[in-house]
Amino acid sequence: MNSHLQIKGVSKAFAETQALDQVDLDVAQGEIHALLGSNGSGKSTLIKILAGVYAADAGTLSIAGTEFDLTKHEPVAVRQAGLHFVHQEPSIFPTLSVAENLGLGRDATRKPLTPVRRAAQRRSAEETLERLGIAADPGALAAELRPADQTLLAMAQILQEEDTEGRRVLVLDEPTSTLEAGDVKMLFEALRRFAAAGQTIVFVSHQLEEVMDLADKATVLRDGRNVGSLSREEFSPAALGELIVGRPFEAYLPSPPSVREDMPVFEASGVVGPGVEGVDLKAYGGEIVGLAGLVGSGSSELLRLLFGLAEPESGEFRVDGEAVTLGSTQAAIRAGMAYVPADRHAGGVFPELSVRDNLSAAALDHYRRLKGIDSRAERRDALLDIEQFKIVAGSPSSLISNLSGGNQQKVIVARWLRTNPRVFLLDDPTQGIDVGSRADLWTAIEKVMDSGMAVLMTSSDLEEMARVCNRIFVFRAGRIVAEMETTSIGADDLLELMHAAPTTEAA
Repeated sequence: MNSHLQIKGVSKAFAETQALDQVDLDVAQGEIHALLGSNGSGKSTLIKILAGVYAADAGTLSIAGTEFDLTKHEPVAVRQAGLHFVHQEPSIFPTLSVAENLGLGRDATRKPLTPVRRAAQRRSAEETLERLGIAADPGALAAELRPADQTLLAMAQILQEEDTEGRRVLVLDEPTSTLEAGDVKMLFEALRRFAAAGQTIVFVSHQLEEVMDLADKATVLRDGRNVGSLSREEFSPAALGELIVGRPFEAYLPSPPSVREDMPVFEASGVVGPGVEGVDLKAYGGEIVGLAGLVGSGSSELLRLLFGLAEPESGEFRVDGEAVTLGSTQAAIRAGMAYVPADRHAGGVFPELSVRDNLSAAALDHYRRLKGIDSRAERRDALLDIEQFKIVAGSPSSLISNLSGGNQQKVIVARWLRTNPRVFLLDDPTQGIDVGSRADLWTAIEKVMDSGMAVLMTSSDLEEMARVCNRIFVFRAGRIVAEMETTSIGADDLLELMHAAPTTEAA
């Protein structure tokens, strides 16, 4: 395939930080090319340079043989260069119809005070949608579309005009981050059609499974440098993970920890509550127990119930052999529990507070003095956590909202580990974060497992669950339907059990 987009020698520094260092990228015509990298790898900086947000310190861009100087690249030149961007939040007008959204670009050439020809606008929209294979009603409000259709509408705004010179490049910046599995599948089918028709696509993502499913080629940035590219035939989680993290894939996820087979750290019996129907389980010291299940199966619901975010109707609970009463967050914390929610934005971070304040939020009593909070001790401990968890932040005083998602999640985990929990409840802890941050999180958790803490976790990444857990309970309809040792189960087995008929007996 002939080269269509070439980036050569792109460098960018911010003060003493070298964000990009002589980065090259080569994308062929009609290719879906994934751009990967951990937080801080430089991929976001590169995208912002291409979009004209930043000027590069050095480097050039070539599209279909026409060269552009990225040190002088400006937003007005982006469209002339043929670059078009679709971000996580599509730039559409939700209160306008599909046809009106598509007509905005075309209507820019209409003479002032000339009325919009609604029938012609609708016919044009129907032709565009049919040609691009997008099943959307031209008269529907954009706000009423499914998230995947909203993303496709943003693409249709770009692709509706024929690209007679073959210059156009579509850059998708993590377009699946807010999509459900069915919507991702629909979006990928459309992208494959676009590429087959000759459209060049750069796909920014941190989801290895998506990259392996969609991309023809992948390029990885690490520490501001291009560390390698792989073709589709070379794809594997091990190969991609090692390029991203910079160490062998075996070190990316820890092996299941050793278990202290004496008294269980945590026991639950006959638990009934919202979304949970008669659950019995035990977790031992140093053990990671997986709770696998589809959305609404009871796995996440059990974690919420244990941490007092839902009240149990019945059930008995023991921590280190002693009976405990659960039903509120305060009771759960007193019992030695800590909880990391699946939605860190809604229930994890305090966006208006600093990294230091977020880290100490669950253990403020430790810093209380007669004259107030000991800010020096807070800062000292924050610096230790930043180092141990490899949190990328300007300083402990930086707003947590300015950190990447992966670094925010590290702060939440570090916050609760400060409470020295006996039972750590993790609800999909690595969802939406890159493999580098995942590796840092599991490394930090692994270090504290020797204290005899037990972990109960869910994960949307079944491969991850099968690798890090000692045992896995499979949930359906609020009940445990199987219990498996991870030495005898893989991701495919888990998926089959999660979807099996309700008559499956528990193992």
